[in-house]
Amino acid sequence: MSAVDVGSVTDRASTTSEPDEISRRLEALPASAYVWRLVILLSLGGCFEIYDLFFTGYIAPGLSRSGLMTTTTQAFFGFSGIGAFVAATFAGLFVGTFFLGFLADRFGRKAVFTYSLLFYSLASVIMACQTTPGGLLLWRFIAGIGIGIEVITIDAYITELVPSWMRGRAFAINQAVMLSAVPIVAALSWWLVPLTPYGIDGWRWVVLIGAAASMVIWVLRLYVPESPLWLARHGRAADADKIMQTLEAAAGATAAPLAARTAIVPARAPIKPAGFAELFRPPYGALVVLFMIFNLCQAFGVYGFANWVPALLVQKGITVTKSLQYSFIIAVAYPLAPLLAATFADRFERKWIICGAAAAISVFGLAFSQLTEPALLIASGVLVTGANMTLSYAYHAYQTEVFPTAIRARAAGLVYSMSRLSATFSGFIVAFMLREAGVGGVFGLITAAMVIVIVAIGVWGPTVRGKPLDA
Repeated sequence: MSAVDVGSVTDRASTTSEPDEISRRLEALPASAYVWRLVILLSLGGCFEIYDLFFTGYIAPGLSRSGLMTTTTQAFFGFSGIGAFVAATFAGLFVGTFFLGFLADRFGRKAVFTYSLLFYSLASVIMACQTTPGGLLLWRFIAGIGIGIEVITIDAYITELVPSWMRGRAFAINQAVMLSAVPIVAALSWWLVPLTPYGIDGWRWVVLIGAAASMVIWVLRLYVPESPLWLARHGRAADADKIMQTLEAAAGATAAPLAARTAIVPARAPIKPAGFAELFRPPYGALVVLFMIFNLCQAFGVYGFANWVPALLVQKGITVTKSLQYSFIIAVAYPLAPLLAATFADRFERKWIICGAAAAISVFGLAFSQLTEPALLIASGVLVTGANMTLSYAYHAYQTEVFPTAIRARAAGLVYSMSRLSATFSGFIVAFMLREAGVGGVFGLITAAMVIVIVAIGVWGPTVRGKPLDA
């Protein structure tokens, strides 16, 4: 199995197209401060996605304290429990990634990057004002739709702005910047959730602070160009060339000689995007199925722990205030782990980094379930977090670079939506396992999911190291 060649699908009539030439020029780019600045700017926009995802777990004790939600429920699909709040989050993310991932392929990375976050911000403000479980879950679901669209767009965006030889580091830095939001939301939750400043529940303040801060996206969008590969695929060869010249000039590289470029045949415009049915047929089908299975399982490792850290600690007999304090200490590992991973991100094949991280999640997770001494408990939590974030940066790069530009956001959205579907039900499953089998049962479930990840990616995962996009 290998990444497909988009040229064979959309440009059979020509041997060399403008998108192919843009891809070649992109692959030839040396590193530059400008490219890294673009990665960081996009990542800052993604901070609010991470903030939103992770406050799900950190405000859980506050939702319970305010009487809106309970930690566990007697019914498996109990819609008054924290599991339902987690499920509403990921149900919205599923809708955003599965049904609306095509928006970035159709309207461009830049426009969707901007407006999806604004949509999320408005929905979050409304959610923070809700006083009933039903209203809270509805607006949590709606906010999740905006975040679901945004995360796929950012992944495609970064993939199409950096050459393959530095893409692993780019995604590691991307995750480090985005995940800096985790200790921030953990610290805010530790401080605010037990309080009611000005008579307003502390968890509401946590939500409102994130929504207000996300308005910075209007400033960030002014400094980020559209993806040159997306422009070329939509017949806007001159615009794509202009952006590539800017990238090349910033890197001190020389653009292709004019004589060599006059033979380039511009892509036809507009290109009809592949439908969902086509994604399940050759040459994409096997790749889509593999990554759907992968995402169904990896979500249990990442979100089965991340969204439940405070609740898992409370279940081990630690007070709410202490659990939030320990959670904050563990959260510091979120941005640090990808920074460490950046040192080896492009030295090893992506699939083996994913398999190694999945194995580490299993080992350190089982240790977390057995330990009770605070220092060891925190240490194992930090190690689980580090392994989770290594897995996260690697698969975000992996599942976008294996698909061609013409369908990148749609295909990545389709496969990534399975992690959102999995996480939707994992909220109920984790709550059930926590009640019936305790913390050990939760990590037994996570370990089983990680074994499937290792087998699926280790045996059938394609190799991507050093390969240019669309080739």
